[in-house]
Amino acid sequence: MSSKDWIEKDFYAVLGVDKSASSDEIKKAYRKLARESHPDHNPGDPKAEERFKAVSEAYNVLSDDTRRREYDEMRSLFGSGAFRRGARAGQGGGMPFDVSDLFGGAGGGDRRFGGGGGGAGFSDLFSSIFSGGGGGGAARPAGPGRGRDVEAEVALDFADAVRGVTIPLTLRAPGVCDTCGGNGAKPGTQPRTCQVCHGAGVTTRNQGAFAFSEPCRTCQGVGTVVDEKCPECRGTGGVTKTRTLNVRFPAGVADGQRIRLAGRGEPGERGGPPGDLFVQVKVRPDELFGRTGDDLTLSVPITFAEAALGTDLRVPTLDGAVTLRVPAGTPSGRVLRARGKGVARRDGQVGDLLVTLDVVVPATLSDTAREALRTFAEQTPPASREHLDARVRRFG
Repeated sequence: MSSKDWIEKDFYAVLGVDKSASSDEIKKAYRKLARESHPDHNPGDPKAEERFKAVSEAYNVLSDDTRRREYDEMRSLFGSGAFRRGARAGQGGGMPFDVSDLFGGAGGGDRRFGGGGGGAGFSDLFSSIFSGGGGGGAARPAGPGRGRDVEAEVALDFADAVRGVTIPLTLRAPGVCDTCGGNGAKPGTQPRTCQVCHGAGVTTRNQGAFAFSEPCRTCQGVGTVVDEKCPECRGTGGVTKTRTLNVRFPAGVADGQRIRLAGRGEPGERGGPPGDLFVQVKVRPDELFGRTGDDLTLSVPITFAEAALGTDLRVPTLDGAVTLRVPAGTPSGRVLRARGKGVARRDGQVGDLLVTLDVVVPATLSDTAREALRTFAEQTPPASREHLDARVRRFG
């Protein structure tokens, strides 16, 4: 699709939506129109086939946020239907130029969107207009490219994740070449300034009324040229090496959390800035404790007698132990809270330890215990089940 098509075609009208339509509204309109005009539903109908192509073309642009923004900017700048091939604006007043000057001649479509020819695309046009390219300046920052980000994964013990820990992390990944120091040049030599772009990393050419900037093809946008490449890294400035980093994991780091270490990723090509290192945390489960946000959880079994009569319960914490009072008549499943015995928060506060009481029913009883339990049952009022008994009587 050429950039000229963007000016002449109203994709919003094709889909029958407003310019302010949301992504969901655009998708809904496209699905409806595509279903109605699909060639499989309209065999032998050339008009339906053309409608289907037009709908697909419009959706291809408007469904992509970047393309849609550029399309809107272009039509806002030049106006819909403002140009016709070969027509001179000077014939009707205004600045005289041919639209072919703007889009690269008769065959000059925007290569980014599938057009042919050698003309500059709409993105180059806008980079020149809005970043000062029309005066011959660079339209984009020049210099060595940034290195890629690196991903790693680390498994931590539950207690270490709660308290925080510093551990060594060994990586085998690209690093700065020690032979050339990362500039890609053979020892004893230095990269020289590119004579084509004079170190800017971009070249500018005039076409019609506009100037277009693009990365320098001689130095690949770096701004320097290496005549004698480093024998170790072959001019890239980086080699694969094993390195060990001490990584600090803060207290309270959670399972699945990513820790970012700025500048610890792959080095940039020929001295460019490095990328970042992202460490994915996997927390091993603990045999006693669980975790809910900043609170630790613990399940503790108690006897029926302890629940009925009450007791003082000594339970472990991550750093020691604490005594909790179990009130008389405590039901199974009640949660007791030990404040300040959980996970430290970033604001300096600490979560709690939540202790769930589980009343255990013995599987076997001695004769003495069984007789005592019968006596207890005779002295104890039955549990209220009136709301259940009413339903039982209803169904007989």
